[in-house]
This record gives sequence, C-alpha cells and structure tokens, in this order.
Amino acid sequence: MLSRVAERLYWLARHMERAENTARLVNVYSNLLLDLPKGSKVGWETLIHITGGDQVFEETFKNKDETNVSSFLIAQKSNMGSILNSLIMARENARTTREIIPAEAWELINDLYLYARSNAAKSSGRSSRQVFLKRVINSSFQLTGLLSGCMSHNHAYDFVVMGRNLERADMTSRIIDVGVASLMNHAKNTIDIIPYENSLWMNVLRSLNGYQMYRQHVQDRVNGEDVVDFLLLEPSFPRTVLHCLNRLVEAAGQLPNNENSLRTVAATQRKVRDSKFSELLDTNTQHDFIDQIQLEFAAIHNEIASTWFLKPVELQQQTQTNAA
Repeated sequence: MLSRVAERLYWLARHMERAENTARLVNVYSNLLLDLPKGSKVGWETLIHITGGDQVFEETFKNKDETNVSSFLIAQKSNMGSILNSLIMARENARTTREIIPAEAWELINDLYLYARSNAAKSSGRSSRQVFLKRVINSSFQLTGLLSGCMSHNHAYDFVVMGRNLERADMTSRIIDVGVASLMNHAKNTIDIIPYENSLWMNVLRSLNGYQMYRQHVQDRVNGEDVVDFLLLEPSFPRTVLHCLNRLVEAAGQLPNNENSLRTVAATQRKVRDSKFSELLDTNTQHDFIDQIQLEFAAIHNEIASTWFLKPVELQQQTQTNAA
C-alpha cells in the first residue's frame, strides 16, 4: 500500500484516540473534584500538565480555572490537542482514505466532526459539557468496533492498530505520571488525604474505563501500588501500557521491513516489565521513570515513521509530481 495512505490511517487512529482520551479525562476529572472536600486545592491545571499544553495555555489564558481549562481542552484552536482540533485532523485523514475504510466509518467521523464544530464552543457549562463529552466518547467506541468488525484486517488495518495503541499507551503513562502524582501531592498539602485516597485512585481507573476490570483482577481495596501495577502491566486489559505494546508488536509483525520497529518496541516492553513501580512510588522517582517511557514511545513513533512513511523531502517531491 502507499506510504501516504498508511500514514493517514495511522494518524486517523491517533487523532480519534486523542479526542476520546481528552474527553474522558475532562469528564472524569469533573466527577473527581465533586468527591473531594472543600478544603482541597486540587486544581484544573492538572489536566493541562497531563496533556502537555502548559505553554500554549499560558499564552492564551491567565487563570487555570474550570471554564478556561475545559474550553482549552475542548475547543481552543491554538491547542492542537484539543478535542475539536483532533476531530478536524481525524476527519481530514478519513476523507483522504475513504476508499480504504468502511463508508460507515467515514460517515461516523464526519457526523461527529459536524456535531463538535457546532457544539464544542457551547460546552463550558457542566451539563452541556457532559453531554458533549459523552457523545465524543461513545462515537469513538463505535468507530473502534466498526473498524474491527467491518474493515479487512490487512496492512491498512495494522496501521490503524499501531496508531491507536501508541496513542493509548502514551495517555495511560501520562495519567500515571502527572495525573496521579499531581493529584496526590496537591491534596497532601491541603487536606488529610487518607480518607479520600480511594476516591482519587478510583477516578484514575475510571478515566481509563478500568475500574470494574481492576476489581476483577485485584481482590483488594483500591490502592496506589496495585492501581499503577495494573495500568502498567496487566496484559489482558486493552488500556494498559503493556497490552498496547503487545498489540503494537502484533500489528508491526504483519508488515514488511519491521525489524527495527519490532526491536524498538521490544526494548520498551522489557523496560515496562522490569519496572518495580511500587519502589518508585516510595522514593518519588516515578516521574523520571515515566519520562523515560514516554521517550521510548517517541522513539517507537520515529521508527514507524522512518520505516513506512514518506520523509518530508519525498512527500514534497511526490506533491510536485502530482501537481505537474
């Protein structure tokens, strides 16, 4: 298949996964704040840290309050990771690969984009925001099921799987790193966190739709050590880091010239499997570990891009040839 088609399918999956993850984060975070006591100063800036948008946010807004942060993450044009921008880019990639993906997938993505374009800016209130976010999450679930059930599981589908799972692993690591650490540190400085620790960790699980599956695997109360181990290492839950890396190996293994990509993913798998995150929690070195993992994800992406996608010069040459 053509490199440009492979790249567009890969980014279609990444952008849709990013929109879904951001919607779930904002939705669950609203519920988390309702569970904490009035004395807590856990703020909305945590979501800016998770998504890595600190610099862009500070250039646009002064106050990191609920209205500004939710608007930034949902509809802000200057935030390339906002839900609206993610859907715009997903739609464009779907539009240019309509001959590859099922027609129903294009219709679903286009309908969601049109809905978001009309409603994103009006979703600052809590009630309207919840309706908007649920629509994004449910549509993303529908798309995943539709592609899995109605698209041939060929090389084109392998690039969809790689894009989705690399984006998903990255977001899970961000939640573990910034979400958990920031929530716990802020809360410990303002209130007695012990009575509310379970609520914090339960909401972390719910941000990944993992609470029920966690309870099935861990026959104990919700606690930080078990939650982190579950989100990193449980191979059977689709949103854990290890499961996503395993799916990357399966998809890349179906493609030609995969040696370097498989080697890069395998190195990250070993790093995750060998991690003793409970010790990192005790020594407050979890941030450095997660930073290393995220650098590994960037290396995986770079290897995928250099192996199967057109380089910028090649893309420019192809564009000029087509124009001629």
